[in-house]
Amino acid sequence: LEFVSWQPHFEFYLIKSMFGYLIRRMSQPAASNIGPIQQTITSKLTKLFEPTHLEVINESYMHNVPKGSESHFKVVIVSDEFDGKSKINQHRMINEALKEELEKSVHALSIKTKTPKQWEKNSKVDPSPPCMGGSKK
Repeated sequence: LEFVSWQPHFEFYLIKSMFGYLIRRMSQPAASNIGPIQQTITSKLTKLFEPTHLEVINESYMHNVPKGSESHFKVVIVSDEFDGKSKINQHRMINEALKEELEKSVHALSIKTKTPKQWEKNSKVDPSPPCMGGSKK
């Protein structure tokens, strides 16, 4: 598992990943801890997919929900489990893994899946668009 974190003497191969991570996280408010739903999502995906890269980002703050909510998430996951599978089947795998969370508490889930080879070629992940407020299209 590739952990994206600030280290005084990090290797060059982390620079690209770290830069992308920072860009995606710059607009997100700092969180002193991870909520229970985010932790559950992270644990399940780590156990089931053994990812080489995993980001579970709580994007609830971007929506009209109470502060501290855990209802909108973005998952960026890189795993060999996706090799040879279509994008829709990769997403179905994630949805199945998080079936309970999607039924109970998660309102929206953005999924970005890649194989390690795909991630090596392009680790760019577009930022999520601003919330349109449901009916404010």
